[in-house]
Amino acid sequence: MNIIKTKILSISLLASFSLLSAQVTTKDTSKTKAETQQTVSADAAKKAAAEERARLPKPYNVEEDAEKKIAELVLQAKAENKKIILQAGGNWCIWCLRFNEFVHSTPELNKILADSYIYYHLNYSPENKNEKVFEKYDNPGAKYGYPVFVVLDADGKMIHTQDSAVLEEGKGYSADKVKEFLQKYAGNS
Repeated sequence: MNIIKTKILSISLLASFSLLSAQVTTKDTSKTKAETQQTVSADAAKKAAAEERARLPKPYNVEEDAEKKIAELVLQAKAENKKIILQAGGNWCIWCLRFNEFVHSTPELNKILADSYIYYHLNYSPENKNEKVFEKYDNPGAKYGYPVFVVLDADGKMIHTQDSAVLEEGKGYSADKVKEFLQKYAGNS
């Protein structure tokens, strides 16, 4: 009788193990499908971002001596009674490229920039980090990410650092928020 009970118990355990194994396999398979869908979605997003990055203008000059260029811009700002906006970032940064495209393709924003500011793209990239310049302005990219904006008066004195995240809307920028930012510092130097 003990042999029969042992065999029944063995068969029951084996059946339970098989059922449990099938459930785990099913869960693993569904998890794998979900992970696969996430990977496909992430790959599609990366491809779309790369295509967008490729078509947008590249305003950052990796080889430029930013310290020397900003000194020239200060002289220009004094002569034209304008402020300077440094847009820190790089051609590698999709949000930097989007902002540049956005302000230049939105007539009202482009006019505010042209009338009140000297607009400069301060490069930060592996090829040229412009560390000395970034230190002078309290390393805004380390605090806020990119792009980040530094507003200078006509004498080259930093008067504001603007986090770009608060200007975003969806996958772009809010015209109203950007306009408010630009107008706030656009007054005569």
